[in-house]
Amino acid sequence: MALRLGDVAPDFTADTTEGEISFHQWKDGSWAVLFSHPADFTPVCTTELGRTAALNDQFAARNVKTIAVSVDPLDSHQGWAGDIGDVGGTDLNFPIIADPDKSVSLAYDMIHPGEGDTSTVRSVFIIDPSNKVRLILTYPKSVGRNFDEILRVIDALQLTDQYTVATPVDWRPGDRVVVATTVSTEDAQATFSNVEVVKPYLRFADAPKA
Repeated sequence: MALRLGDVAPDFTADTTEGEISFHQWKDGSWAVLFSHPADFTPVCTTELGRTAALNDQFAARNVKTIAVSVDPLDSHQGWAGDIGDVGGTDLNFPIIADPDKSVSLAYDMIHPGEGDTSTVRSVFIIDPSNKVRLILTYPKSVGRNFDEILRVIDALQLTDQYTVATPVDWRPGDRVVVATTVSTEDAQATFSNVEVVKPYLRFADAPKA
């Protein structure tokens, strides 16, 4: 059965490039981005892992750990790490899960045989500190992911978890937000800055400061 938003992310124990981990224990208290790769030593995957390594400080500033998974074995991942550093300009600084038996990939429904084989598609799971799945993205194998968008979604999730707001179309950190419909306009004006009533159900306000 496929995972849905709000489900508890499946726990697992697996070998990685940073040693054996138990997933929930490894991410304890943190957000996590778990993302899959069709295969090692492939061009799009190499650019994605390089980009993730380069963004390590930005993920850490948001209390986010990143972890990748591929159905290839551990020795292949270890050999691939040098290429990732060469292409991305930053040494590999997060674990890659070795999943040759496909147990992790199947638990997260990352294998789509309609795509042509039994390797994983480009799945992304954003998982919160309570281990709940908060976002699921699935890209075809031919299309690289946009990690700026992944960071943007994390910022939006963390903001909307803290305040009774939502983020409008194309929102980026610092942009104005939408007041939740559960908040009256009177309460919104008392709580938020520069409330603008566009429609009775659509009220913009300055983004609250953390």
